[in-house]
Amino acid sequence: MVKDNKDIDVSKLALFPSMLWRMLHNQLWISLSRYRIAKGSNKIVDKGIEFDQVDRERDWDDHIMFSAILFYWGNKCVPGGSRVPYWRLDGVIITMLLHAGPVEFLYYWLHRALHHHYLYSRYHSHHHSSIVTEPITSVIHPFAEHIAYFLLFSIPVFTMVLTGTVSVIALAAYVTYLDFMNNMGHCNFELIPNWLFTLLPPLKYIIYTPSFHSLHHVQFRTNYSLFMPFYDYIYGTMDKSSDSLYEKSLRRKEESPYVVHLTHLTTPESIYHLRLGFASFASKPYTPSTWHMWLLWPVTLCSMMLTWIYCSTFVVESNRFHNIILQTWAIPKYNIQYRSKSQKQSINNLIEEAILEAEEKGARVLSLGLMNQGEELNMYGGVYMQKHPQLKVKLVDGSSLAVAVVLNSIPKGTTQVVLRGKLPKVACALAFALCQKRIQVSVLREDEYEKLDKLLGTKSEGKLVLSKSYTCKTWLVGDGLSEVEQRKASKGTLFIPFSQFPPKKLRTDCFYHTTPAMQIPLAFENVDSCENWLPRRVMSIWRIAGLVHALEGWEEHECGYTTSNIEKVWEATLKHGFQPLKVPTHLKS
Repeated sequence: MVKDNKDIDVSKLALFPSMLWRMLHNQLWISLSRYRIAKGSNKIVDKGIEFDQVDRERDWDDHIMFSAILFYWGNKCVPGGSRVPYWRLDGVIITMLLHAGPVEFLYYWLHRALHHHYLYSRYHSHHHSSIVTEPITSVIHPFAEHIAYFLLFSIPVFTMVLTGTVSVIALAAYVTYLDFMNNMGHCNFELIPNWLFTLLPPLKYIIYTPSFHSLHHVQFRTNYSLFMPFYDYIYGTMDKSSDSLYEKSLRRKEESPYVVHLTHLTTPESIYHLRLGFASFASKPYTPSTWHMWLLWPVTLCSMMLTWIYCSTFVVESNRFHNIILQTWAIPKYNIQYRSKSQKQSINNLIEEAILEAEEKGARVLSLGLMNQGEELNMYGGVYMQKHPQLKVKLVDGSSLAVAVVLNSIPKGTTQVVLRGKLPKVACALAFALCQKRIQVSVLREDEYEKLDKLLGTKSEGKLVLSKSYTCKTWLVGDGLSEVEQRKASKGTLFIPFSQFPPKKLRTDCFYHTTPAMQIPLAFENVDSCENWLPRRVMSIWRIAGLVHALEGWEEHECGYTTSNIEKVWEATLKHGFQPLKVPTHLKS
């Protein structure tokens, strides 16, 4: 960069930006594919993706770094590989001809050879472990295959170098073409319009479609071509159902959800943890910002601008359970905006629009997640019931199941608990249920005690007390738990949250249970991401509550200041296979 213009080697200088471009290009395909699959439009294969596939494909960017190293070596060591011009038309033409000829032909036979049982079992089966493909599936191969493919795709590159026709734009365009076609062929939704083949019929021999290559991953012994189906037609390996699957995928409409869970972004970095973001991040519980997140601040800033401009609810993921489709929608607002009074009307408008859209799509139940059900925001969702009394879609805030989960997380034999934090209706219902079970509820702050005492009255049966003691070993905590109070707790204290957000873990000698959540049944499909900070295949009860409401066919709303029968909701949830999470066993009596 500091040399004179005559000494600058543009081809070497372009290596790092081109590597970043390839990573961005691939990530855009990943996000687009996951978004389209969540909506269901033009989807090819119905089967879902699970965590094992995400783990297997987490190193998809290795091939980008590997090829960058090889390009750097070529720039340094191959005669004619350095100081190449920006543009040469003859090099572009040579690349096109050599790709359509030798590269496609040799790839076809290499691919067929890789499906021989000897090579398939040792190499290519790794790639075919993913029957349902994602864009990044295209580059998941053993190292030996990567070398073979690099040598194959180097034919046009080395020819340009040896003939002196190479250019920066030709190299960048060819690599981008390879990435584009690879990602498109594995995206699992059909996007090439039918009118293109109607207008130019010969295109069907030189451009493959996502459904064409998807059949190869399903059938294994057909559709071997790279990007041009020409050789499958010649050698009789074209799958007979290619055209019908293509037409069927194009006609496929968006899926209509039976249940919608409405959540929102939490922090600016949480966009990466959504299923539409970084697949490897989303497959692990969310953790606060780490050093590498700061490197992404330009991208984070762009995503914040997009959410501000777009400002509309979007589909995050789609799951299936016993033929019921559960979609998760996200409102493009952050926690800090939910706490701002100036954003209250805007957020309520977005929630209301989402409810009406869910009703229009035929959803039976919509559950309100995270801060979408705040008392100050919308009276636990009751505002929408009052405004739209004829709503057919049932609104669920999950409070009854939240109470049930917390009650069943308290170690057996417990006679006293501390209740601390802001007191939403979940906390009030908890206090009432505990008093009815003859468990003493100790409240540390006078204002909280007065609120509960006024609400419960004689129903507390003398079990609600104002206490300054921190010796109790079981704490039920919500938002507002201070650091000072945590540090005063006795060693070995179990903190059980009843709020949507977990408390900050300050004590290493205490135990922190998860926010109200349950283990989902094995029958739950297409689960390849974690819900916020929860472990794998664990779902928040606010999401589960809406699903159980739909499975049971309950016709009432569960929002506003009302709660459902706690025991009935708990038994129904267990009946459908959801399991409570384990509390540390040595804390139980």
